[in-house]
Amino acid sequence: EPGPVAERDLAKWKARVRSEAGVTLDLLVARGGQLAVPARDQASELIERREKLLRNLDGRSMPSGVTLKTRYHGDYHLGQVLLNKLDFLIIDFEGEPARSFEERRAKHSPLRDVAGMLRSFNYARWTALRQALEGHSDFERLSPHAVDWETRVRAEFLRAYEEAVRGSGLYASFDDIRGLLELFELEKALYELRYELNNRPGWVGIPLQGI
Repeated sequence: EPGPVAERDLAKWKARVRSEAGVTLDLLVARGGQLAVPARDQASELIERREKLLRNLDGRSMPSGVTLKTRYHGDYHLGQVLLNKLDFLIIDFEGEPARSFEERRAKHSPLRDVAGMLRSFNYARWTALRQALEGHSDFERLSPHAVDWETRVRAEFLRAYEEAVRGSGLYASFDDIRGLLELFELEKALYELRYELNNRPGWVGIPLQGI
């Protein structure tokens, strides 16, 4: 059964993201010098903004209305969604593989899944732009179109999500939980940055810009 999010839940979530931010930034300090430009410059800028980032996390407050925690997917992104005969099938419900089973099974805000999909739109934008620019140098012309695509897709996804869950009791209003959604987007981008630093250094720029 869904349960209400309490102050202690938010405090626990913020503390974990704060801890992960510290681990991520320490890893970036250790590996940042090995990155290619412009990711190396972006890494240096983020490292310099460490305290600002931590203050941003600490400043997240409890929604004013009732907000629920539930079971949720845990690793929701475009790669987990299959198009089949004009319908969508969602797969792969075991959660983020780098997290413990206990953590994956715990109830949490379903907004973590929303944040995961929003971050996935950002990856889709940059992946499409990279592919389009192979053998070309037309970044200045194509980049605004990619930004516009992501902006419109984010807005439509959030509009449809709000419409679908309206009246469900998951939260009082969408405006009321935007701070939580931003917290979970930042959490996801930090996770992505650690993943890319450890596995695909050439992709580090995507989560860096997201953060």
